[in-house]
Amino acid sequence: MPVLLPLCYQWAMTMHFIIRPVRADERAQWEPLWRGYLDFYKTVLPREVYDTTWARLHDDDEPIWALGADVNGTLRGIVHYLFHRSCWTIGDYCYLQDLFVAESARKLGLGRALIEAVYREAKAAGASRVHWLTHETNVTARALYDTLADRPGFMQYRRVF
Repeated sequence: MPVLLPLCYQWAMTMHFIIRPVRADERAQWEPLWRGYLDFYKTVLPREVYDTTWARLHDDDEPIWALGADVNGTLRGIVHYLFHRSCWTIGDYCYLQDLFVAESARKLGLGRALIEAVYREAKAAGASRVHWLTHETNVTARALYDTLADRPGFMQYRRVF
């Protein structure tokens, strides 16, 4: 299980933020960010999925974690990530599944800091890579992602059940 030491940053000499694990008592702060992420992708999920996701994020037997960007004591961004096996490497892959920063906290470096924190966690866990998806129309996020990772050109295919 990853162990993350909080990372402190300073923005414009007045705002401080820390990247740290999302605590079990912070659902009221996490949920609007999670809903914002789902709204961005025009997705509605049943309450049961919210509850199950939250429970998994805090279950030591689950391979999924949440980090938060804490700005002056309030969560303003979240990232969920998980580890999975690969037939191509000995080390697991790390899938950065969800990343969201509140609109009012964008351009502060929170997205970059959250991704870099996942990189550190993946390296510490012996993962051989971090990967993620975004929609082709997510131009703003893609501009950031292009500075942090390679885009190998693969296309996603899926069938939802």
